[in-house]
Amino acid sequence: TKKVKVFILLGQSNMLGMGKVKGADKDGTLEHAVKAKHRYPFLVDEEGNWKVVNNRVRNVFICGSGTGSGRLHKNDWLNVDGTRRIGPEIGIGFELGKWLNESESCPCGDKEDILLLKSCIGNRSLGWDLLPPGSPSFEYTDEKTKKVWHYAGYKESPNRWEVGTDPKPIGWYAGMQYDGDISRCKDVLSNLPKYIPGATTSTQYEVAGFFFWQGDKDRYDAAIAKHYKTNLIHFIHQLRADFASPNAKFVLATLGQTPMEGAKGNDAEIFKAQMGVQVMPEFSGNTACVYSKPFCHGGSSNGHYNGNAETYMDVGQAMGRAMVSLLSSTG
Repeated sequence: TKKVKVFILLGQSNMLGMGKVKGADKDGTLEHAVKAKHRYPFLVDEEGNWKVVNNRVRNVFICGSGTGSGRLHKNDWLNVDGTRRIGPEIGIGFELGKWLNESESCPCGDKEDILLLKSCIGNRSLGWDLLPPGSPSFEYTDEKTKKVWHYAGYKESPNRWEVGTDPKPIGWYAGMQYDGDISRCKDVLSNLPKYIPGATTSTQYEVAGFFFWQGDKDRYDAAIAKHYKTNLIHFIHQLRADFASPNAKFVLATLGQTPMEGAKGNDAEIFKAQMGVQVMPEFSGNTACVYSKPFCHGGSSNGHYNGNAETYMDVGQAMGRAMVSLLSSTG
């Protein structure tokens, strides 16, 4: 009986994928990296054509705004053919595929496949759009104006309002993107035969891990940036609860422009939060953060790293290796 190990990919536009594929004569594209720099040879066959990277790693990507219906963008064995832009999923899938096929530390049998299930959209913050269920509201005093703001808890609207005034709800609530992204993932998992060849209604699956590359939108609000660690901790716990997978591993990556030393303001708050969760006792051995600046080939998160495909490939492979390390340490 076929079994499936599921890895769920969440975030905003850089997880969505902005790495340019076409343009063999243009530095920064995936074609140029492969053909001119001879990088990522696992993506092509002997004739230089895109090939299936691993026929045991299924790549599914569904995208929708809020709780609305989503659009299926990808549903095939891991490959680049026909793709205009990539996210980190190609690098992630390559590393997980190696682990599946070659590593003695992988407990997977010959009948077990991997499903990369990406559900995300751009321009979403953890402190508002992706706020997980159960997140409480909080108050924050603006250092310049001294006004005290109420920041929305889960399902409150709008995102903030001045304390002492009445909120004026908008057509969006705190956590609306979280609810939609998770619902769309569950819809896929409830209908595996549609997405995985050979799967049946009795096919068993295990949510083995989560990947998260996000943080850009949270940079633009001091209160949300300072609250990022609290939200991230809750986010990890809630994901594991929502998929009844308490032992699922969690890998995130920092924003590519933020240095290990010298970050200031909101960027520093988010960076410290991202790097800090993995050393907390409750996340020891089950959570890892990739310091992504060494893998960033210019640009920044708000400019999608200039669309450089090597950034998305290299960050993806680093995240994949981090996940394999977590999986291998526990068997």
